[in-house]
Amino acid sequence: MNSDDLALFAQVARHASISRTAMALGADQSTISRRVSLLETELGTRLFHRSGRGVTLTERGQQLLGYASSLADTLQAAERAMRDSAENGPAKLCIAAQPTIARLLFGRLGHALKARYPHTQVHFVEGLAADVLARLSEGVVDLALVYLPEHPGPLQHDPLLREGVRLITPADYPLGGDCVEVKSLADIPLILPSTHHGLRLLVESLAMRSGFTPRIALECDGSISITKRLVLERCGCTVLPEAAVVEEVQAGRLKSYALTNPDVSRTIAMAWPKNRVIADGLWAVTQIIRHETTQLLEQGLWPGATLLQPLADF
Repeated sequence: MNSDDLALFAQVARHASISRTAMALGADQSTISRRVSLLETELGTRLFHRSGRGVTLTERGQQLLGYASSLADTLQAAERAMRDSAENGPAKLCIAAQPTIARLLFGRLGHALKARYPHTQVHFVEGLAADVLARLSEGVVDLALVYLPEHPGPLQHDPLLREGVRLITPADYPLGGDCVEVKSLADIPLILPSTHHGLRLLVESLAMRSGFTPRIALECDGSISITKRLVLERCGCTVLPEAAVVEEVQAGRLKSYALTNPDVSRTIAMAWPKNRVIADGLWAVTQIIRHETTQLLEQGLWPGATLLQPLADF
């Protein structure tokens, strides 16, 4: 016996007729009769007295109707509660992102979340990957927008964007053309984070595959703005996504080169820990994030990026 069986039984009891129930449901009368008979067989008791004028409940049928009515009320209450919860959104929501992602997305996302969930207390956090992932693991952050590590470890994630990584140099650095082969990085002094950061690992992985050792001019674990300042001060070059330097490149203060052979890119994903229950309303929040990201790309405000399809089982 399941809720569908009880709902059908209650319909027959309300109409006091199998034929009228069939008409109301747009079903075949024999199908309704057969399902009622199967329910009676399963329960081992008669639920209806049958006559030429219709059906009436037996004593056991009256008892079961009470349970059916109670279940219907419970299901309606559950549906209302879920709809109300979905409409109101989570009471609190903390979203963290790495700097370039935060700079591009947080403003639009803040407006979209407040419009959709006006009563939700939204908290944004900007940080480097190690800090963001640590906060996520500790449960301080509900959802993170990160450059996906090569080995994600204990993370569930849904891909959002693929973003190209480019060589960034001072405006007067002596390189021609619009692109640089990865193997040419061997001769370029680089400003990179220390070894546990994603960009450093990416460059070292590329160098290993291309057979050279990166030439590290400086290590900088500060913000991207500090790294850009060091490049502007001609302390070296770096590798960053195009969106991180678009204003400086347009102003002619920095130059940007595509990395080729191979082309170099990273995946931006929405992530949360595998060992934590997803916060209420988080799925709807991810749809808002995806919508706002799509709008940024369509308006040309996230250069060098392409949208990725969500995972089928997300």
